[in-house]
Amino acid sequence: MRKCSKIRQVHLRPNAADIVRHFQHYNEVTCRRLPLHQFGFRKAHSTIQKCHRLTDIINKALDDQQYCSAIFLDVSQAFDKVWHQGLLLKIKQTLPPAYFNLLKSYLQNRHLVTTYNNGNSPPFPMLSGVHQGSIFGPLLCTIYTADIPQSNKTILSTFADETAITTTHSGPTLASANLQGHLRTVENWTLKWRLKTNETKCSHLTFTLRRGHCPPLYISHTVVPQAETVKYLGLHSDKRLTWKDHVKTNRKQLDLKTRQIYWLIGKHPSYRWKTSFSSIKWC
Repeated sequence: MRKCSKIRQVHLRPNAADIVRHFQHYNEVTCRRLPLHQFGFRKAHSTIQKCHRLTDIINKALDDQQYCSAIFLDVSQAFDKVWHQGLLLKIKQTLPPAYFNLLKSYLQNRHLVTTYNNGNSPPFPMLSGVHQGSIFGPLLCTIYTADIPQSNKTILSTFADETAITTTHSGPTLASANLQGHLRTVENWTLKWRLKTNETKCSHLTFTLRRGHCPPLYISHTVVPQAETVKYLGLHSDKRLTWKDHVKTNRKQLDLKTRQIYWLIGKHPSYRWKTSFSSIKWC
């Protein structure tokens, strides 16, 4: 008997998911109720539009010789921490009653059973968590975090559970003060809805062409690490937005992929490519 090297959750409720899979109107109704700062699971929105929006904000601050203070939040186990009762409350407030009743039956009466050495544990009720690989999981997590607090002094940008908050000011102290004020409201919101922000994995970066950095930020009395570069949605950004780290990282990945196909094209592709291509063609 082969031993399992990985453990995956198995949910035995395909009926509701199969029914709603065919409701094309469901996604349209839900997406219309998502906030404008959310770029995930919305029509004509993707990581490209999200990165363009964030880059435009930073470029404008650099052109105006200002400080753009940005924090990139890391929510610990965002999908696993979705509180079912809180999610149902938000669904009831935002979606039509028909969708609420269907999703309520999808979430309630779930139990977790662990199997080890042909033995099963007693069923344990699941009061939180949505399946990240399911049809509903990402969308339900987005609905749950849709009411994250906003501020008129900062700009909030989200893609699914990836969150970035930026603010621009001519003074570094005021820039950090505006961002810190917004972080306090977000911290209270996470406590209310039983979410957890991993302070040590968050990143604080000051985008500017001037000298110095913005003062540090705090989450739960813990200093958020300040960084010179940050990776967000696949883009590596530095404080001057030169894209050097992004080009360097992608060049390394390209070189690695090229070495992996040396057996096909050889170390001198210009010399052996025609021969290799002809072999493939005849096969």
